[in-house]
Amino acid sequence: MYSRADLLRILHLTPRQLANWERAGLIAASAAYSFSDLLKIKKVRDLCAMRVRPAVIRESLEAMQKQASGMGNPLLDAGASSTNKHRIAFRHEGRLLEPIAGQFVMDFSAREKVVISTPIPAPESSPREDEAAVWFARGIALEEDPATQTEALAAYLKVLEFESSHAAAHINLGTLYYNRQDFTLAEKHYRAALQADPRYALAYFDLGNVLDETGRVQEAIQTYKMAIQLAPTYADAHYNLALAYEKTREPRKALKHWQAYIRLDTIGPWSVHARNQIQRILQADTLKLVHSRRG
Repeated sequence: MYSRADLLRILHLTPRQLANWERAGLIAASAAYSFSDLLKIKKVRDLCAMRVRPAVIRESLEAMQKQASGMGNPLLDAGASSTNKHRIAFRHEGRLLEPIAGQFVMDFSAREKVVISTPIPAPESSPREDEAAVWFARGIALEEDPATQTEALAAYLKVLEFESSHAAAHINLGTLYYNRQDFTLAEKHYRAALQADPRYALAYFDLGNVLDETGRVQEAIQTYKMAIQLAPTYADAHYNLALAYEKTREPRKALKHWQAYIRLDTIGPWSVHARNQIQRILQADTLKLVHSRRG
């Protein structure tokens, strides 16, 4: 079993993200989690990073359970995920099903990634993809112990031997290297994740953190903006973009993103900090206006 702190560390989540998903009914609040729980929550994280609202995820899962009676949680058997117009499509009985509409949809691209609702491999599945999935799960398990993180790195690199465009493996490698302050390799893997999936908001966010950490603040600003363009409700991206604008002495630009952040995260220490920054900027603007009128 994994503790709540373990879960946050392994999946690179913030406490507020987990709390938001609990409030949305996606995750049951708990002090301990199984490995299956970790896999399910990781898929929720990835869907949210691809602009799917928690309410839509919950509705889609409930609808899929009604469509396929006896199914516990479709996410548990998912190999990869994607969205179509902010909806989740599940592969069921060899076809793509959009459960809210209750309709099968056309699979126009053989490379389309979908949530797989059965343990039977999809027709395009290959032994290499199956092997990559095994190594990826092993990497997640190894990440939870700092003593085995070197083995986790090796496991994710093994994933890339089987599937070089495995975006999630690149993300997790990047984060492991980032935590080791190996920013060159972290950047390499975040960029590889974006090459594999150019609409991966989480990859833009993580890349922005590397750029900011290495002093390339203007580049970080553009990267955070891309994350927000893809996922307008990505609270952490608004927060970090506001911080970046503070570094470049552009408080009015920062103000917009502090305000966006407190709309998305209403409680907690980060929200308090954002509110303090808003008050400081507004007070400074008021003083400038007073001085201007006196002049």
